[in-house]
Parts: sequence; C-alpha cells; structure tokens
Amino acid sequence: MELSTDVLMDMHRRMVRIRLFEEAAGRLAEGSKLPGFLHLYVGQEAVAAGVCATLSDDDQITSTHRGHGHLVAKGGEFDPMMAELMGKSTGYCKGKGGSMHISNLDVGMLGANGIVGAGAPIAVGAGFANQYKGNGNVAAAFFGDGSTNIGAFHEAANMAAALKLPVLFICENNEYGEFTARDQTMAITDIVDRAAGYGMPGVIVDGMDVVAVHEAAVEAADRARRGDGPSLIEAKTYRFYNHHGVQNLGLKYRTDDEVAVWKERDPIFTFEDRLVEADTATRDEFEAVWDELRADIESAIQFAEDSPLPDPDQVLVDVYTSMPERETAGASS
Repeated sequence: MELSTDVLMDMHRRMVRIRLFEEAAGRLAEGSKLPGFLHLYVGQEAVAAGVCATLSDDDQITSTHRGHGHLVAKGGEFDPMMAELMGKSTGYCKGKGGSMHISNLDVGMLGANGIVGAGAPIAVGAGFANQYKGNGNVAAAFFGDGSTNIGAFHEAANMAAALKLPVLFICENNEYGEFTARDQTMAITDIVDRAAGYGMPGVIVDGMDVVAVHEAAVEAADRARRGDGPSLIEAKTYRFYNHHGVQNLGLKYRTDDEVAVWKERDPIFTFEDRLVEADTATRDEFEAVWDELRADIESAIQFAEDSPLPDPDQVLVDVYTSMPERETAGASS
C-alpha cells in the first residue's frame, strides 16, 4: 500500500500529539495537580494513530483505562481534555469523568473505561446500530491483552462474528496486565489465535510501526464496511511507563534491559528516521511539529488551570437519564 505524504505526516502528528499530552499529564500527576490514577499511553502511540487515521469522523471507538491516546488520535482537543483530567467544568465530561471515563461523542469516542474488557461490548452495540441503520460506519474496540481473558470480550467477539457486525477488535498486546506478564495468565503466546474460535480473521502487526498498523486497519475496516464482519488485529506493542503514573512505586516487575530494548524501537522516532531517509520529510519539518504542539500543550494546561471546578449543585446533572412517563391503560393507584 502506497501512502501519500499527507497521510504519513498526519499519522506522525497524531503520535506526537499523544506523546506530548501524555508526558505533560504525567508531570502534572507527579506534581499532585491531577486527581486519581493516571494510566499513560506512551510507547503505544502507533496503534491509536494507525487505526484512527483509517476511520472517519462518524466511525466510533471504545477505549480502556489507558484511553487518552485513543481520544487524542480520534481528534480530541487538548483544552477540554486537560480540563477533564483536572476535574474542571470546561472538560469534555464537565469534570465528572476524569482520566478513566473521558469521552467525546462528537468525534465518535464512546469513552475510556475503568472496567477491564468493558469497551468491547459497547463497540459491538455501536456496530449493531451501524448495521441496522445501514450508515456504512464501523466501530473499533481498543483493549489490552489481559482483556481477552475476560468474559465480556468473548461474548462481544462471538456476537460480532455471528451477526457479521462492522467491528474492529484492536488488541494492544503490551505483554503485561497491570504488573503481571502475559505468559503467567494465559497458555497461548499470540492473542490472535483466539480469532479462529469465533470465525473471524486475525492478524498480528508490529505495534511499534504505525504504517503496519494502518495497513491492517484499512483492510479490516474495508472488510467491515462491505458487510463481511469483524476482524481481530493484535498489535505487539509496549508501554514505556509503569501501569499507572510514571513511577514504579517500588514494584520491579520489568527489567531495565527489557524496557531499554523496547524504547530503542520508539514508534515516533523510528518513523521520523524512515521518512527522512525516504526524503518524505526533513528534521526541520518534524521539529516544527513538535514545537507547535508543545506550545498547544502549555496553552491547554493554562486553560485547565484557569477553568472553574464544577458547581456542587451540578453533581447529578448529565449523570443519570430520566425515562419519559408512560400512561398504562387501566392502571390503578
């Protein structure tokens, strides 16, 4: 697949936006400026960028507890995202969602999710609605390797395959479920082996290579839009930081050598090297992107810090949905 310069540079920009947002959020968390836990996406940028560059604005995605990167890649803006992480009223969820429940329906991001594996059934629901409406849209579910041990994932995969729903199952296999290595929780090495059990195609891609991810996502999305059903993409990737935050909190579950080897394959810097070598872009062009987005991040932090907290009387607004009253014939009180 021959990709245009515009597509390549777009994917680069998506990855840099994710990296800078996540690193800034990590610094703020270290400075006790963000409430709650923070699960960073640094290292896995190629997966979100490669997939979301495939999707239209009307396509939907569901996410995980590590969801900022997915929202950024789908078109989320820095100001309301940073405000949401700080619990401010100007955030996407008016300060009530925070890190693990951030969402923006306007760009098709149906929400980060603090429950392991819970995004997959939501994506299947969106896929079912797309099929029913015949609108040609697809839904992509992002989830980690540990999620494939959860019943919700298996039910979602089975339903999507049985009904041939337009769903992309994107497994971000970073080899760890929290602090436990994958080989201690499952007998298989490749999550993609599970696709055959549901009668859907599966493919393994290098999750540190945004082009490889994008090509697989294009094929899966085209298949879904044709009405041929879901696909499973297993992206072999790695998170550079701890399970949450940037500190190990005294938990040594990965060797320094292991982390260093994966960091040598940084998805952004290796991609920049490839594009420079191919005369697609220059170092100066890349530096201009980094400088522009760094300024945007600083502006977003200031915006969030200057924004007000939600009013206490708004605590239940937008949280519950009221059902319309229905009249029942012959009802008596």
